Amino acid sequence: MEEYQISQGKRLRCGYTTGSCATAAAKAAAVMLLTGERIDCVQIDTPKGIVLNLEPEEVEVTAAKVTCAIRKDSGDDPDDTNGILIYATVGKTGGHDIELCGGNGIGQVTKPGLACAVGGPAINPTPRRMIIDEVTKVMKAADYQAGLKVTIAAPAGVEIAKKTFNPRLGILGGISILGTSGIVEPMSEKALVETMYVEIDAQAAAGNKNLLVFFGNYGEDFTRDVLGLDIADAVTCSNFVGELLDYAVYKGFETLLLIGHSGKLVKLAQGVMNTHSKYADCRTELLALHAMFAGAGTEVGKEIAGSLTTDEAVKVLQREGIFEEVVGKITERIDFYMQHRVHGKIKTAALMFSNVYGILGKTAVADELVKLHLKDKQEG
Repeated sequence: MEEYQISQGKRLRCGYTTGSCATAAAKAAAVMLLTGERIDCVQIDTPKGIVLNLEPEEVEVTAAKVTCAIRKDSGDDPDDTNGILIYATVGKTGGHDIELCGGNGIGQVTKPGLACAVGGPAINPTPRRMIIDEVTKVMKAADYQAGLKVTIAAPAGVEIAKKTFNPRLGILGGISILGTSGIVEPMSEKALVETMYVEIDAQAAAGNKNLLVFFGNYGEDFTRDVLGLDIADAVTCSNFVGELLDYAVYKGFETLLLIGHSGKLVKLAQGVMNTHSKYADCRTELLALHAMFAGAGTEVGKEIAGSLTTDEAVKVLQREGIFEEVVGKITERIDFYMQHRVHGKIKTAALMFSNVYGILGKTAVADELVKLHLKDKQEG
């Protein structure tokens, strides 16, 4: 893939996700099944807006079905799935819909609370939608009226999954098919931090004294679509909250508003300033602790601590009638640690949200800083 990012003079190559691989394999197999012609290249659209042209490998064609694979390329962000083959097998059915299944090496979801249904394959919503959309295009182009069964597989995923958090999350037997943009952007920590610094430098050079920050795609979407803020001048911090706060002080900003998903932001209440799961995963444990401080019994605490996601934990807190108290304590601690990091030199605030429940909590001056950015948008 020849897409690059530039960070402080370094040219870093992007890659594509397992979701894009599964989509391309499914589309290629569908084309060959419905047209009877072999293809050497398949084109797919990604949510990022980048068009991918990928080469099918290990093509097997029969009258009933077609199987082919796309090789994962993580670019300059090599991970455990880099270079593996993601397969799709497409066969005709007597129905009228596209049936999407998981094959060898694709994890099966065994616990509630994730984005995928219990008992189904660990194919996340965005890749699922990409696969359905691209295969539907092929069916329409071929004027095919019946149904198709699409089975995604990743034989190498059986072993790779053992190195991930999947077993802990209740995803058994393989990897997850992931990706919200279809594109893997280089994730070198040094490169990401330097990129964040460049974004902050640009805001400082433009005379902006009020930083608006989110962790990544979820925060960007929520900030724009729900809060109605202009994200044109926002900064992405990825997992690097400590470096963000340090550099904001160094560059002389007056305020900093951090908007983040609860899965990331809760960690700040423990003083965790790098929110990547490989450094710390204290989310539900902390919520369980504060739930018991609020009067919850041991069994409720265990239920919260055992939740797979913060959304599942929130459901329990609401059921027990202690959600407001617990989130209030969490946001107090976030406020404390953010101010401790900046030594009180700038005004900081955080707004915590969930894709399921919306706004969950705010630190003391969050509303004030949200209004400040709304004012800037109106004046702009």
